Amino acid sequence: MRLSAIGDTCHALAVIRRLQDNWPDVCITWIIGKTEAALMSDIPDIHFVVFDKSRGRAAYRDVRTALAGKHFDIALCMHASLRANLLIRSLPAHLRLGFDKARAKDFQWLFTNRRIDATPGAHALEAMMAFATAIGAEQRDLRWDIPLAQADRDFAGGIAADNKPLVVISPCSSQRARNFRNWRVENYAAVIAHLETQHGAQVVLTGGPSDLEKDYGARLAAGSTALNLVGQSTLKQLAALIARADLVICPDSGPAHMATALGTTVVGLYASSNPARTGPYMSQKFTINRYPDATRRYLGKNDAEVRWGQRVRNPGAMALIEVSDVTGKIDLFFDDHVF
Repeated sequence: MRLSAIGDTCHALAVIRRLQDNWPDVCITWIIGKTEAALMSDIPDIHFVVFDKSRGRAAYRDVRTALAGKHFDIALCMHASLRANLLIRSLPAHLRLGFDKARAKDFQWLFTNRRIDATPGAHALEAMMAFATAIGAEQRDLRWDIPLAQADRDFAGGIAADNKPLVVISPCSSQRARNFRNWRVENYAAVIAHLETQHGAQVVLTGGPSDLEKDYGARLAAGSTALNLVGQSTLKQLAALIARADLVICPDSGPAHMATALGTTVVGLYASSNPARTGPYMSQKFTINRYPDATRRYLGKNDAEVRWGQRVRNPGAMALIEVSDVTGKIDLFFDDHVF
């Protein structure tokens, strides 16, 4: 069970692939959120049960109905939240494996009967991988294998220019209260100008349909040749575009982890959250890390002194990232790659 968010469900898929690589005949049911199912639910070797939170109490009934008559050897409860915890007792399994007590949010430990080992300082992907370790699955090479339909690949292929490196910029993170992960429009504009003039890149802007994201897309496209697809693609089309891209630039958000799952390098913009915990797992070399600066300035502590994973919930945190930080990582990427 991992309901959300996009990045965490990408981590969960890597765990499932490790289980499948250890036990090819394993039968896996995945309880997943409705939005995330749009990306994952056509994977052929997993049975999906969709939890649609917009249905309120009926969503819990939907899950119980879908699981009626089934029994599982073990339930991997890889989502700790009040909403997810309320689902745990309805899972038809004697063994319900949850997070260790330190990471079992909203008293998840009251709803499970076994816990993974505590692993302080672990990346979110590694934390989820501890579920596989706990049930005896040996380490395997990371893989995700998200299927992409030909129509979605054609969508991406119709956008990509044959003679230019393709860079996808997803400028905004999720619009949650006090999230403070977005970088300024003016800074992205400078980065786009650098990509176009110094590297001859084709830039595509992506994002959701919120007013803020649309405003970012419109303003950035107005001052450049970037193609604005903000609010104009499905999750699968976005995945195909990211898979086709040479580079993705974004803050701490779902596209960073989608890119990791699809084998695309990420320049991650991190200040309000710790990239050692939530950064793009395979692209730490290209990730900007101003989190230590943010903890010192806004929390009055070194990053080693704050609780692991603590967010810096201050609107000034992302302003600590300089344009030169990002263009430097971009240049490093292009130095490593020949186009």
